[in-house]
Amino acid sequence: MSTHPAPQAHSPVVIVGAGPTGLTAATLLAQYGVETLLLERWPGVHARPRAVHLDDEVYRILARLGIGEQFAAVSRPGQGLRLLDPRLRVLAEFRRSAEPGVHGYPAANMYDQPDLEALLRGNLARYPSATLHSGVEVTAIDQDGGPVTVSYTDRASGTRSTVTASYVLGCDGANSVTRTAIGTRTKDLGFAQRWLVVDLATEADLGHWEGVHQVCDPHRAATFMRVGATRYRWEFRLLPHESSDDFQQPRQLRPLIAPWTADLTPDQFQVLRVAEYTFRAQIARTWRDRRVFLLGDAAHLTPPFIGQGLGAGVRDAANLAWKLAGVLNGSWPEHVLDSYQAERKPHATAMIRLAKLIGTVMTRGGRTGNALRAALLPRLSRLPAVRRQVLTSRTPALHRSALVVRPRLRRTPAGTLCPNARINDTQRFDDLAAGRLTLVTVDEPTTRQVEMITRHGGRILIVLPGSELFRWLHAARMLAALVRPDGTVLSAGHGVGSPEDRLHRPTAAAMTGRPSPPHRPGPDA
Repeated sequence: MSTHPAPQAHSPVVIVGAGPTGLTAATLLAQYGVETLLLERWPGVHARPRAVHLDDEVYRILARLGIGEQFAAVSRPGQGLRLLDPRLRVLAEFRRSAEPGVHGYPAANMYDQPDLEALLRGNLARYPSATLHSGVEVTAIDQDGGPVTVSYTDRASGTRSTVTASYVLGCDGANSVTRTAIGTRTKDLGFAQRWLVVDLATEADLGHWEGVHQVCDPHRAATFMRVGATRYRWEFRLLPHESSDDFQQPRQLRPLIAPWTADLTPDQFQVLRVAEYTFRAQIARTWRDRRVFLLGDAAHLTPPFIGQGLGAGVRDAANLAWKLAGVLNGSWPEHVLDSYQAERKPHATAMIRLAKLIGTVMTRGGRTGNALRAALLPRLSRLPAVRRQVLTSRTPALHRSALVVRPRLRRTPAGTLCPNARINDTQRFDDLAAGRLTLVTVDEPTTRQVEMITRHGGRILIVLPGSELFRWLHAARMLAALVRPDGTVLSAGHGVGSPEDRLHRPTAAAMTGRPSPPHRPGPDA
């Protein structure tokens, strides 16, 4: 990965924004051999800590990028959630196991975003097909039936450059230039709250339970969590007359954090950041205009109450990259790119609405709300169904599309993630699938299935009775599942159809986005 290239005349893919979403997209495309140019406004990793949580589904994507072990070294498993009343008394507690879940990783993980971005940048440097040009401002994105023209300016020298691209991915955040360029607006989902975010570092152990503490208080809702070995995060809802300027001095801030830091002297901690954010619930009405796509915060904004903001952008990248690679190498018809918005927009909307609901339950209702929470939460928290719902990291199934075959009158795993199940002592499903189309079956494959998998350069995995994947299929009353390169189940049943049943006969590399290596299908387990 070059960091200061000469201006390029053309790049198959230009990515605007090299935050976690853009870096994920670039890495996945590089793994498929697609050349990309990333244009980033900032000269280096954004130093301000922002996102602090991701789940095991997103962790699984990080592992596929090649940074699973490194991320484990800079993160810590989340221990669960405590709901507190305004006097910080525990209303309900939901403890989470740190043991790996169905995807092989802890269901909740705390981290410092600059650490993650540094890992993503360092990992991308392994791929010569990805070029990162930092310190540049994208000023225009134009398309008129052919390649897209991207204009940008070097912020230090003022030098202006242009590059054409077959496709442009707008990963440029809430104030997206790309979104403006395609002329779409965001839909307001009816949530806007001003919050103060405080990051503090201390070598001292604050002595608190290390899960997330959510203070359910309509007057001063708050969140507290330990992020790293020495890092802590507070979020406080601001009152109408307040701003972050009112809390920049330690003496101003101390009353807010005193319940957690009463035993610390001023020389024992360092305030890393005090900033004001408006938490919003918004989603772009259109995620694609011809050859330009929106990903991450450019496409959606969510309140932080379920910790899915950064993860949603990483999911966008994982969903789109393999499809785009297939189109670029000529093995996919271009219309399959329509499945990106069809699949990701409803999923992101559902997660935003869930975050909005949780935020409303925790922060609104006045005295009546406090009374109801005090009466109901301790009882509800003891119900197994409620505890499972609070602690699950599973997200909704993708909607039907050309690449998600879901019968209307029968439930199947189609649209959900295939478990990253353990196959043997050293390998899990993702290790064997390796970003390819994979047929998971309890029976010997039919001749037609073998031909289909061979044609697509994929794999056949015959699962044995008693194995994790066998139990997964059995629980769904299925004998086979066809799993996409992103881990999503394309179709499942007693038999699975060929992708040609849904598409226009893609070539052998269609499901991988890369030339098919020699492979003789057969049982891998």
